[in-house]
Amino acid sequence: MTAGPLARFKVLDLTRVRAGPTAVRYLADWGADCIKVEMPPSAGEMDMGGPRHGPDFQNLHRNKRSITLNLKEADGKAVFMKLVEQADVVVENYRADVKFRLGIDYESLKKVNPKIILGSISGFGQDGPYAERAGFDQIAQGMGGLMMVTGNPGEGPMRAGIAVADVGAGLHCAIGILIALLERETSGQGQWVSSSLLQAMISMCDFQAARWTMSKDVPGQAGNNHPTSIPTGVFKTKDGYINIAASGGHIYKRFCEAVGSPELYTDERFSTDKGRAQNRDALNDEINKRVAQYGSADLVEKLNKAGVPAGPIYKMDEMFADPQVKHLKMAHPVHSPKLGDIELIGQAINMSRTPFEMKTATPEQGEHTDDVLKEAGFDAAAIADFRKRGVI
Repeated sequence: MTAGPLARFKVLDLTRVRAGPTAVRYLADWGADCIKVEMPPSAGEMDMGGPRHGPDFQNLHRNKRSITLNLKEADGKAVFMKLVEQADVVVENYRADVKFRLGIDYESLKKVNPKIILGSISGFGQDGPYAERAGFDQIAQGMGGLMMVTGNPGEGPMRAGIAVADVGAGLHCAIGILIALLERETSGQGQWVSSSLLQAMISMCDFQAARWTMSKDVPGQAGNNHPTSIPTGVFKTKDGYINIAASGGHIYKRFCEAVGSPELYTDERFSTDKGRAQNRDALNDEINKRVAQYGSADLVEKLNKAGVPAGPIYKMDEMFADPQVKHLKMAHPVHSPKLGDIELIGQAINMSRTPFEMKTATPEQGEHTDDVLKEAGFDAAAIADFRKRGVI
């Protein structure tokens, strides 16, 4: 175990559900002292992040410490501000107006600690006509354009199978916080960093969104076909389905040769990029006829050896059994005092000298309250009084 490259930073984590916890997880995984601030059980509020000992909550809150603190109580807010004095970052994903009502907005935090960085995630932004709306991943998927470029044509909008707006907003916020920490080394000042589910979703639409901003082209649904690279899509083999990406003249020629069908390359309907785009459905039908004679694993190996990108389509258990996934260690072990030895999801960032570490499993609610408050200067009598009065 090492200290981690972010060990010098203290983060107060006020986040719930997914987007905010995702942002803090990046900081925690590289060693920041991330303190998850939760309401005391006596306050009767749920975290809304699913069962504490379930896979989702455990995956989101590893490598953190946990305290309980009622920010709605005057003494609770005073304790929090005492923690802010010694912190580097506060992260929250309340609805945009909530932090102002609690008195923990950026200007209030800045008065206590001018170097503090506040990271905020909302559904639609910190201001504007929708600022006070509650944000949820699927709402952002719809408003951010993703659902109208996902799914089969004519079958209506389709959500992505993962919480892409939540995770994207968390990633963007984490990047912003790291940029702010770097900038602070020069300026000596903190700042307010914010992202939103809607902004993240639009950003992640990437080239599909740019088709509109640059060319006023409204992309539609293309099902499993790639919207611009042809042929790229899902094809049915003898025993299942695989992805094949054979776009571009050279790769398409290699594909035709690999499946023993040179006539598909010389056919005038398919011999040019333009022709393949105009006759996509016919080409897909011809490809399906050829690949139907192969087993999925054999064809994937055959095509990759020929320099044609291809891959299997896995269920989750099959994905984690893949030798490359095992090599990448994406299922990462950690010991939980409550659950025993478990595996959580590894990071997708590789660093030669400072890899992330899975040091601790998700803490129990309030597990570190006494330790954190003692570090902040509160004695045992004060802590006992706070607990008696429901402040912690």
